[in-house]
Amino acid sequence: MTTPQERIAQLRDEINFHLYRYHVLDSPVITDAEYDALYHELLALEQEHPELVTPDSPTQRAGAEPLDAFQKVQHPAPILSLSNAFNAEDLYAWRQRIGRFLPDPEMKLDYVAEPKLDGLTVVLTYENGRFTQGATRGNGEVGEDITQNLRTIPAIPQRIPVDPQSKVTVPPYLVVRGEAFFPLDKFEQFNARQLAEEKQVYMNPRNAAAGSLRQLDSKITAERPLTLYCYDLIAWRGADVPDKQWDRLDYLRQLGFPVSSDSQYCDTIEKVAAAYDGWFERRNQINYEVDGMVVKINDRPLADSLGFVGKDPRGAVAMKFPAQEKTTKLLGVQVNVGRTGILAPNANLEPVEIGGVTVRNATLHNYDEIARKDIRLGDTVIVKRAGDVIPYIVGPVVDVRDGSEQVIEPPTHCPVCGEPALRVPGEVAIYCDNPSCPEQLVRRVEYFVSRGAMDIDGFGGKTGAQLAEVGLVKDLADIYYLDRDELLALEGFKDKKVDNLLEGLAASKQQSPARFLTALGIRFVGSVVAGLLIDEFGSIDALAAASQERLEEIEGIGPGTAVSVTTWFTDERHRALLEKFRQAGLKFEAERPENEGIGSQVLEGLTFVITGTLPNLSRDEAKALIEAHGGKVTGSVSKNTNYLLAGEKAGSKLAKAESLGVAILDEASLQTMIQTQI
Repeated sequence: MTTPQERIAQLRDEINFHLYRYHVLDSPVITDAEYDALYHELLALEQEHPELVTPDSPTQRAGAEPLDAFQKVQHPAPILSLSNAFNAEDLYAWRQRIGRFLPDPEMKLDYVAEPKLDGLTVVLTYENGRFTQGATRGNGEVGEDITQNLRTIPAIPQRIPVDPQSKVTVPPYLVVRGEAFFPLDKFEQFNARQLAEEKQVYMNPRNAAAGSLRQLDSKITAERPLTLYCYDLIAWRGADVPDKQWDRLDYLRQLGFPVSSDSQYCDTIEKVAAAYDGWFERRNQINYEVDGMVVKINDRPLADSLGFVGKDPRGAVAMKFPAQEKTTKLLGVQVNVGRTGILAPNANLEPVEIGGVTVRNATLHNYDEIARKDIRLGDTVIVKRAGDVIPYIVGPVVDVRDGSEQVIEPPTHCPVCGEPALRVPGEVAIYCDNPSCPEQLVRRVEYFVSRGAMDIDGFGGKTGAQLAEVGLVKDLADIYYLDRDELLALEGFKDKKVDNLLEGLAASKQQSPARFLTALGIRFVGSVVAGLLIDEFGSIDALAAASQERLEEIEGIGPGTAVSVTTWFTDERHRALLEKFRQAGLKFEAERPENEGIGSQVLEGLTFVITGTLPNLSRDEAKALIEAHGGKVTGSVSKNTNYLLAGEKAGSKLAKAESLGVAILDEASLQTMIQTQI
C-alpha cells in the first residue's frame, strides 16, 4: 500500500512534468481539470501531513523554470499565482476563511473582479518613464528576458505617461504585471495564414502567445497580432500609488497601459458572485480567452497584510469557469484538400454539447500531431472549444480503450482527384501535387478573391465553387474572362448580382502587385513576404527572373521560401497563367513614388541600404530623397548593393557591407552626391 510520503512524491513528479509541458514547452498533455485534480490531491495530502511540505513542492511556487535560451531576470518581488474557487459556495468559504485574519471578521469589504486571462504573464520594468526590461513569470522568482520581443507589441507603451499632457505622477522606478494574449478573431486569422503558408499551427491562443514571445528572432514576434492587458503594480519607488485596486487600474490607464474594460467594482461579496454568473454566461462573447474571474480585495494594503497560504496570497482568489472540454467518440477522419494541395485531417465526432454549442467536427491539424498524441479511430477523445475558435482534439483517453481502436494512417492518394499524395522531406504537411485537382481550384479561387488578397466585391466562396463546377473557371485567370450572358444563364445569377460581380472584378485590376502576388497563393508567400518581394524587385516580372540565391539575400526570406518562389515561376503552366492575367489588365509593376521626377535622376540604377540613426533625416525621409532622384532602397545588404547609407549605431549591416566591399556613405556624402550631379 502506498504511503502518504510516497504518494506526495509521486504527485510532485507528475505535477512538475505537467508544469514543464504547459509553461516551458507550451504543449500540455492533460486538461486543466485533470491538472487541478492532481494539484488539489497534493494540497490536501500536504495539509494532512505538514511535516512533509518542502520548499520545492509545486504548492509552494508558481509556474516552472525558465528556458535556458534566454537570459534570466530576478523579479523585484514574487510573481504569484492564486488559489482557486469554482462556484459561489467556494467564494463565500474564501470570505469566511480570511475573516479570521481581519481586525473584525465581519468588517465590510469591497472587491474588484477582473478577467482571468489565459495568456502569458509578463513583467514590465520602467525606469524614468522608459520601458527597459520585459520578462516572463518563469518560476515566480526568476523569469526569462524577452524585452526585444515585448517591444514589438504595439499595446506596450515604450514611455510613460503615454499622454504628454497627463499630470499623473510617474515613479522613477515602476514594475507592472500584465498578460499577453491573442484576440480570438486574430488567432483564427493567424492560424489560417500559418496553415496556408505551411508553418506551425498553434493548438490554442495561449500557446500561440507563449510561442510568439519565446521566438529568438523578434521580427517573427512583430508579425503576430499580440496584445496585452495590465492589471497590477509589482514594485515602485519615488512616488505614491493608489492603495485601492480599482484606483490602481485607473492609474495604469492614465499612464497609458491597456486595462481590460471588463473589470468590475463590487461593493459586496454577493455582487462578486453575480458578476461571476454574468461573465460565465457571456464568456463566449469576449474576444479573448478567459478561463475565470480574479477577485481581489479592493484595499490592497489590507489584502497584503493577510499573508499567504503556501504560495497563494489570502487577499485574492481565482474563480475558475467549468472547463469547455468534453469527451466524445472519434467516429472518422475526413481529409480536406486545401488551396496549396495540403491534405488536412478533420475529425468527425459523435455530437457533443460544449459551452452551449453542439460540436460534430474538430481539427486534427496534421498527421504528425495525430501520431504524436496516438489518436485512433474509435477513441474516446477530449475535445476543447473556447469562444469561436474551431474545436480541437486535446488527446485520447487511453484508459478506456477496449482494443477495437484503429491507428489512423496518412493518406496515400488525394481523396478528390485520386492522384498520389506527396510528402516533402522536412515538412509535416502531405500534399496533392496535382494542379488540376478540382478541389484545389475551388480553394485557390476562394483565396484569390478574399479580402486579404484581391478583395473582389460580390465574389464569395460559393460563387467560385459554382463557377468551377459548371466549367466557367478552369484556372484563376478565367475569372477575368467571365461572360455576362453565360453568368445570367446560371441558377441564382440575376442582373444585379452579375453586374456587382463584374464591377468587382474590374475594380480589382487596380490592386497593387503585392496583393496580386499574395493572391497567387504561392507556398510561404503571404501578404508580409509578398510586400518584401515587391519592395525589393519592383515588379512581378523582375521577381520571376530572380534566382534562388538572389532571393535568399533578402532579409526575411529563407531558403524554403526562395525555393518555393523560384519553383513556382519556372513552371510553364504558371508562366502561361501570368500571361493570361497580364492580358486581362492586372498590375505587374509597382507604382513609382509620387515625388519621383521632382529631383534629377542622378541615382538611377543605384541600390542603397539605410542603417543606423542619421543626423537630420529619418529613414523614411532618406528613402524618399533617394527614390526622388532615381535610386532604389532595399532592406538588406547584398552583393547587388551599391551604397550603404550609415548613421550612428549602424550595427550588423555595416559589418556586412564592409565584408562585401560595398561603399559606405554618411548623410552629408549623400547630399553632396546629389547636389554635385544635378
